[in-house]
Amino acid sequence: MSGAFPLWASGPLYHSPQPSAIEGVPILRWAAWMAVFLGLFPLIMAYFVWGERKAAARFQDRIGPNRVGPFGLLQSIADAVKLLTKENIVPNSADSLVHLMAPVLLLVSAFLLLAVIPFGAGLAAVNPPSGLLFLIAISGLSPLSIFLAGWSSRNKFSLLGAMRAVAQLVSYEVPQVLATVPVVLWAGSLSLVTIFDRQVDQGWFVFSPPGLLAFGILTIANIAEVNRAPFDLPEAESEIVAGYHTEYSGMRFALFFLAEYLGIFGISCLGIALFLGGGTLPFVGGWQIRLFGTETWPGFLLTNLGAVSVFSVKVLAYVFVIFWIRATVPRLRVDRLMDFAWKTLVPLALFNIATAAVWFELAIRPEVPRPILAWLITGPMVVGSIFAVAAIHRATARPNDPLVPNPVPSPRLLELRR
Repeated sequence: MSGAFPLWASGPLYHSPQPSAIEGVPILRWAAWMAVFLGLFPLIMAYFVWGERKAAARFQDRIGPNRVGPFGLLQSIADAVKLLTKENIVPNSADSLVHLMAPVLLLVSAFLLLAVIPFGAGLAAVNPPSGLLFLIAISGLSPLSIFLAGWSSRNKFSLLGAMRAVAQLVSYEVPQVLATVPVVLWAGSLSLVTIFDRQVDQGWFVFSPPGLLAFGILTIANIAEVNRAPFDLPEAESEIVAGYHTEYSGMRFALFFLAEYLGIFGISCLGIALFLGGGTLPFVGGWQIRLFGTETWPGFLLTNLGAVSVFSVKVLAYVFVIFWIRATVPRLRVDRLMDFAWKTLVPLALFNIATAAVWFELAIRPEVPRPILAWLITGPMVVGSIFAVAAIHRATARPNDPLVPNPVPSPRLLELRR
């Protein structure tokens, strides 16, 4: 293919052996992607905020935004204008350069996450051979930028919130990465485009016991990675003012706000690309790819018209679940939050990798797959691992932990009661 980075990423189903009519001029392709990243995505995030406020209002028997524009649709635009015009106040003792660069770095990491997501039939900005490894590396920028924000503010509450955030993000990155190992095993590649292709051929990866468990672990870890409830201790206003961004205002605070919702959008796209077949429908595969192809502009547009629409519906459903969880699940205590990562999610993810290997040997690798036998073997393995981890976690819980029923009171407590 001519050009270093085509508009779409090459994959087995839509690879063009000859230069096609849709390759165009490289600078125009990059201009189109920059318009999407800097124009369309921030606009989508603005209406994610509106959607969350509306959803939370309905959960709490309220109306939500309804004053600015019809149905309150211009409320997010008004909020953005307000943040743009507010004064940026920086503490005198703060490190001004790092204080500015921290939200920028967090925003850049969110954009880099979206750069390798295949939104349609190869509709990815870039397709590195190790796209999943690239995402894991990029996710390391988020704890760094949050820590720099708290440290540069010279505020003990900001620093405390930053340290909590770093501890949480580093902890939940472990099960997040382990949950992607089954996908890499089944697809035989770290490229997100190749993973998409394998799901077109083999079906969605979530339609298997180890895939379902891995998808659940990844979703929980993703929510924790973007500091969303019930994992929002770094931003717990009732405990540490406002967390690592206490000393931020105006446009700098808006960058944190935008990065958070870009992160929600990014993790939703990642979960859909890895487990839910990207822009394909269940049980019919990539029929539109084979029907229309991507060799010409009409075929490329027709293929991706349906693919992007399906992908968008999945993203909206995934994001709605995240909003739903925030509106209904209370915030976790910090020790329970960390225990849940290390004592529950990590062991489950490790057991699930072994289960995924069994599924691979029975349902993917053989010339004649045996999916029914694979379900009969891996299903009980997944259920058994869940109950085993829960039993071990309960057996090793501290005696004075409220999670343990009827804890034995200490002698000192008995003496105080007398």
